[in-house]
Amino acid sequence: MFSIQSARKLASLSLAISMSAASVAAMAEVMVGGAPMLPTKDIIDNAVNSKDHTTLVAAVKAAGLVDTLKGPGPFTVFAPTNAAFDALPAGTVDTLLKPENKETLTTILTYHVVPGKWDAAALGKRIKDGKGKAMIKTVSGGTLTAKSSGKKIMLTDEKGGTATVTIPNVYQSNGVIHVIDKVLLPK
Repeated sequence: MFSIQSARKLASLSLAISMSAASVAAMAEVMVGGAPMLPTKDIIDNAVNSKDHTTLVAAVKAAGLVDTLKGPGPFTVFAPTNAAFDALPAGTVDTLLKPENKETLTTILTYHVVPGKWDAAALGKRIKDGKGKAMIKTVSGGTLTAKSSGKKIMLTDEKGGTATVTIPNVYQSNGVIHVIDKVLLPK
């Protein structure tokens, strides 16, 4: 016999499955640089499809970080757009991409990477727990300061520059990307 309890359990299970499917579908619909960012792909496989991140991808390749960012992670990447790189002083990007500047480039890029998977909710909790700010240790060994400004997350680098997270929670198979509007610079 099919009891009322069985019917409720089945209804609850059906609802949970449909909500999970909707969540996965919603994550898959994030568009960055005109391309869908699929949570089944890793950071590199998604980033190469974004028209807004061609400079970042070129820099990651020049620094030799492709294999690392294709690795299991998890990583949180604060990904500056092409416009963010374009805002640097003239010639900066070209100089950084030269082989003799690989170490400096690697330091700058790894300053944008945090170990672990820190989505906006987790960052928001850290900010709240830190009474308005969170100190975040980067892979390069530097520190970013995260604060909330309305519903946005702001990051301040060690030189006092500030970037805004413009697209949060771009989930990847090996972490999460937050698109930012400025290049962050370590000391």
